Amino acid sequence: MSAPITQDVLTLPRKLPESDRINLVGLTRAQLREVLIEGGTPERQANMRVGQIWQWIYQKGVRDFEAMTNLSKAYRTELAERYEIALPEVVTRQVSADGTRKYLVRIAGGHEVETVYIPEEGRGTLCISSQVGCTLTCSFCHTGTQKLVRNLTAGEIVGQVMLARDDLGEWPEPGRAPKDETRLLSNVVLMGMGEPLYNFDAVRDAMQIVMDGEGISLSRRRITLSTSGVVPEIARTAEEIGCLLAVSFHATTDEVRDTLVPINKKWPIAKLLDELRAYPKLSNSERITFEYVMLKGVNDSDADARRLVKLIQGIPAKINLIPFNEWPGAPYQRSDRARIQSFADIVYKAGYASPIRTPRGEDIMAACGQLKSATERARKSRTQIATEAGLGG
Repeated sequence: MSAPITQDVLTLPRKLPESDRINLVGLTRAQLREVLIEGGTPERQANMRVGQIWQWIYQKGVRDFEAMTNLSKAYRTELAERYEIALPEVVTRQVSADGTRKYLVRIAGGHEVETVYIPEEGRGTLCISSQVGCTLTCSFCHTGTQKLVRNLTAGEIVGQVMLARDDLGEWPEPGRAPKDETRLLSNVVLMGMGEPLYNFDAVRDAMQIVMDGEGISLSRRRITLSTSGVVPEIARTAEEIGCLLAVSFHATTDEVRDTLVPINKKWPIAKLLDELRAYPKLSNSERITFEYVMLKGVNDSDADARRLVKLIQGIPAKINLIPFNEWPGAPYQRSDRARIQSFADIVYKAGYASPIRTPRGEDIMAACGQLKSATERARKSRTQIATEAGLGG
């Protein structure tokens, strides 16, 4: 005779105030299991409850415990008393003439970050942030003129993916299997505000949630993490996240890269390339992307192109050439189209794909290198920025 079915009712002394409720968004499966057990879910039922709640949050996009109809009514009520399913707040939503969407997103503490959705034929890419501000002070990047405020939590990172799916109306309709939906948000790039590898644990946990097959279920090969070259964390990216890797390279000599990407002073080009050659997931099918912003008269000569292909020789790679996206006070100018094309031709003839990125969302300051949260925009003059970049008198 089978054992009687018992209801999994949480034992709570009282209804918790909203400020004390635990947000379930951003918890890994192990963390979710732990908080449910601590809240009174019987341990023998915890794994099943994790799976059920996980699917409601990440597969169906449900935010209301009352809608989780495969849980008992009493359990739903008590979940609502102890936990919440909360996303960052969208403060503003701008839509570019080319369809790019930029969200100004408010997180805990009143800080703001920017998230960008880029629609393309047959796919859609979401560019998400990992920090408020940035520590790297890359001289060509608008975000780099904003000091680091804090790291984002895993919940604030995965929350950007979820709020974009909200806006796109992409959660599956009731009774419709997620595998049948058309993916408007098909790719994620960690190329927004901040250096992802300086917030490794939160980025890893968030991406594991995004990749989980019973939830949002994006393939690891549809996620690209961009780093400026935090050498000690690069191998961990392959081992613990498994996504594709992009490197903000931007120069072919240490002298120039020290100015453009100051982290180069700590981990110079030779050390960075040695680490990339040893990257655990490196293969012809999983190439490293080298991002190279084209700055007029700074890094765009034919000699730079020839040095670049010599430096990366033997590394399965493609080179994304990025026309510089200007921002107020920027100390650089975009390379001429003919100069970019000449650079691309040299790289291509050396055997590397060298696509020239089409600037997107420039009219709403949503293009690569332009992100900077509105409330943290300490206006600097062109002279001040140029001086800090080592270009002033």
